[in-house]
Order: sequence, then structure tokens, then C-alpha cells
Amino acid sequence: MNWYTIKDVENIDSPALVVYKDRVEHNIRKVLSMVEDPAQLRPHVKTNKMLEVCKMMRNSGIRKFKAASIAEAEMLGMAGAEDVILAYQPVKPKFLRLLKLIDAYPGTKYSCLVDNIESARMFSEMVSARIGSGLTVFIDLNVGMNRTGIKPAQAFDLFKELQKLPGIEFKGFHAYDGHIRDYDLSERIAHCDRDFKEAEELRNKIQSEGHDLPLLVAGGTPTFAIHSSKQNTECCPGTFIFWDKGYHDALPEQDFQYAGLVLTRVISLPAEDKICIDLGHKSIASENDLQKRAYFLNHPDLKPLGQSEEHLVIEVAKGHNFKIGDILYALPIHICPTVALYDRAVIVKDGEVCDTWKVIARDRQINY
Repeated sequence: MNWYTIKDVENIDSPALVVYKDRVEHNIRKVLSMVEDPAQLRPHVKTNKMLEVCKMMRNSGIRKFKAASIAEAEMLGMAGAEDVILAYQPVKPKFLRLLKLIDAYPGTKYSCLVDNIESARMFSEMVSARIGSGLTVFIDLNVGMNRTGIKPAQAFDLFKELQKLPGIEFKGFHAYDGHIRDYDLSERIAHCDRDFKEAEELRNKIQSEGHDLPLLVAGGTPTFAIHSSKQNTECCPGTFIFWDKGYHDALPEQDFQYAGLVLTRVISLPAEDKICIDLGHKSIASENDLQKRAYFLNHPDLKPLGQSEEHLVIEVAKGHNFKIGDILYALPIHICPTVALYDRAVIVKDGEVCDTWKVIARDRQINY
């Protein structure tokens, strides 16, 4: 039996998000083995969005996390996380929600990002109007992603301005480097060193003025092992938890196990050389080219012809043996947005369905 085969598969409706619990456990052990201390890890939960998965990481000794949304941040409060960065610079409506989280989960230390003085002043004014502790913030650095953040060369002035604002405590720097994906590891290391040169110079400059070396929170799955060797740095892998075909092919030195896929079925035989399955845009991440959305583990030679909201048409050889109801195990090329398409996941262990888990942070709002 292949690792992905489910014994009681006929009881699962399709399309279905399937998570293999024993493989998630393996990936957690693996990521821990790649750093010297669990305190170096701050996993990003945007991939899994499940309370149970976050609890698995926490029970394995991981205490700090990173979230992309208020819902993910609340999920982490529910999981008992000790320290959570909202890896986002909130505007006023979102900041109000963050303040509610801070009140609702006093056992979780929440922080957020800032990359400009106007936002920092808004944070300061709103926090200062409250009774209680202030807010810790991380300056968001742009190290080449060119999405958000301030260039390291301009960040020193922002650092100095933050010292003047009441209610705001500078905690460190955050830098997401999702653009660094070189296939060759030595080239990826060199790329990472180049792009973080100014960030390291900035940290050293601050230390030379009598401050502690600022904390740096950096690195997604492709670079987290590179950053793990740096002083006072936390690493933020996310995709490792479920893995996907995209990173499997792009990061040959990392051997995490596939732990999430989509179960789909043949629902029609429209022509002698075509089959149609229930794997539409609503069922699997579809931002990539049509040929780079799914890899079928039990039929790797299948070639998609067209996709719509609920259907995927696939070319097959004439005289094929496919029948209505046949199962296909689709491995997403990109697992993160695939998970966000589902309300819940079917949980499999030892080849059998053992549970269902709600994808709780798929919701834009849980309670706050």
C-alpha cells in the first residue's frame, strides 16, 4: 500500500483536503532537528490554519509563532502560544481587532509590524489611550521582496523615532525573503547573504550605539536553515508542516514529507480520450500555469486540458481504464492557498480516517 492510500476512502466525499497526521509529526521533528534550539523557530501558521496543528507544534516545544491574519493570530491565542507576531502592518480597523486580541488572550504576547512613522504614531495614540501595557513592534525591512517594508538604509531613522513614542516598544526587525529561491543551495546562501548585508549592518550599527543586538525575524522555508546560524535570529518556515510538490522540486536538500493532499474523483467521461474530475479552481490553488497546479500521485502522467470552478478536464489515452468514481490523489504544487479553500480537513493515520479538523483560520474572523 502506498503511503497516501486510504483504506476507508469510499466514506470520504470529494474533493477533500486530507492531512496525514503521522507525517505532520515527522515534519515537526524534522524542523526541530534543523536548528540548535527550538527557541530559534517561529513557524508561520498561514500554511496550516488549524488549531490542532498549532497545538502539535506547541506540544513539541515550539512556543513562538508568526501569523498573517487576525484570525490566525487568534487561533494561536486559543492554542496557548506564548509569543505571536502579526506579520502585517495593520491599518486602523485591523489594529482595533489586534487590541481586542491582546485583551482576550493575556497569556499570549502579541506584536505587529511597522514600516513608517505615520502608522507608528497611530499605534502609539491608540495604545496610550488604553489602561495597561504597551505594544511591541517589529520594523519591517524590505530586503528585496519589494512588497512591504522599509529599506534597511532608511530604517535607522525610524528606529530612533520609535524610541520617542509612548506605548510603543521596539522589539526587533522582521524581513521576509520569499524571493530567494535559488535551486542550488550554495547560490541560495550567497543570494541570502547579499540581500541581508544591509540588514546586518543596520543591526550592528544599533549595537555599536550601546543597544543590544536587535532581534531579526527572517526566513521562510527556503532560507530558514541559512538564517538559523545567525546571532539573535528567529526563523519562520511555514510550508514545511504539510510540504508540497513546488518546494519538493525547488528545494532538493530539504526532505520533509508530503503531509497534505486533495482527494478527487472521476465524475465524467466526456470523450474517449478525456476524463473529468471534481478538482476545480475552488478545490486547489490555481495561480500557477494549468500544468503546475496538481501532481497526481497514483497517475503521474496525467495532463490537464482545462479547469473551471468545479471541474478539471484531463487528457488520457484512448482505450484507458478509468471509470466513474475512480480516486485520484492530487498533490498540490502550492499547498498554502489550497488549505484556505477548505472548511475542514480529513485526518488520516496508519492509512485510516481518524478525525476531521476545522480549518479554523480560513475564516476572516473567529471571534475578534
